[in-house]
Amino acid sequence: MAYSKKFLQEAYSTMTTIRQFEERMIKEFMAGNIPGFVHTYDGQEAVGVGVCSHLSDTDIIGSTHRGHGHCIAKGCDIELMILEIMGKQGGLCKGKGGSMHIADMDKGMLGANAIVGGGPPLCNGAALSMKTLGKKDVAVSFSGDGSSNQGTVMEALNLAGVLQLPHLFVFENNHLAEGTGDEYAVSGSIAGRVRAFDIPCDEVDGLDFFAVYEATKKAVAHCRAGKGPYGIEADVIRFDGHFIGDPQAYRGDGELADLRANKDCLKIFRARVTGEGWLTDADLDELDEAASQAIEKGVQRGLSAPEPDLSELTSDVYCSY
Repeated sequence: MAYSKKFLQEAYSTMTTIRQFEERMIKEFMAGNIPGFVHTYDGQEAVGVGVCSHLSDTDIIGSTHRGHGHCIAKGCDIELMILEIMGKQGGLCKGKGGSMHIADMDKGMLGANAIVGGGPPLCNGAALSMKTLGKKDVAVSFSGDGSSNQGTVMEALNLAGVLQLPHLFVFENNHLAEGTGDEYAVSGSIAGRVRAFDIPCDEVDGLDFFAVYEATKKAVAHCRAGKGPYGIEADVIRFDGHFIGDPQAYRGDGELADLRANKDCLKIFRARVTGEGWLTDADLDELDEAASQAIEKGVQRGLSAPEPDLSELTSDVYCSY
């Protein structure tokens, strides 16, 4: 077997945790238990987990407004995430950031970011620090097809190339920038744009965990070896709307049902590992149940937790060096 049983169990456990986490956050939002907007990651789990499987706590990631999956894949505590998303005391950012601004520097999570294309420039800074200090860590920025059109992202690619920074640019192309198709809004290919800066970039099937994992293995090794930046464009599917409540009127009749039935990265993973005899359905069912129980525990803690004290309103507003 090419992969150990423990590795496969950990990978599936993280993916099913992300899926069930997002499904539960949708329910809690619709029940009025979550303030603000929420953007879910369900459907794209194989990318976040496939990439972050190669990273340690000292490696840095920069996320997007759709950041829950990246947080969980990087090792953030799901109970503290739920507290944060619900705006409660004890959240990862004291309940002040909410869904779109979760950060956990202890886990190398630089932060989710409500600014489209905001992650790559920030990760350039982290990567420059790593290079300057002679560290072997890498910075990974997650972006989408929409952010590939942002000037800040082009500038980040250029600077990373000029300075030969250990920065892995991961573009999760779910083909929908909010509701605008990439065939209309993106000229050429995203991978082609990355290569135009003389940065190598691989195109992978983002529904295939193993394809993402192997591509990232090569990319991260390239960055750690001091060879400069690398890019990955992953072809993925977003199951839910741009935000919770988005009616997805831009979908064709039966399109979403077909995607859920035939292009679900968790189903694809399950079929591969059981077909190869690496894991059994019972093994995976057990991991599904464990994830469900952990999320339920976190939700109940979140629902019963108090809101931040009013004294928190003016704390952490300014930073003094």
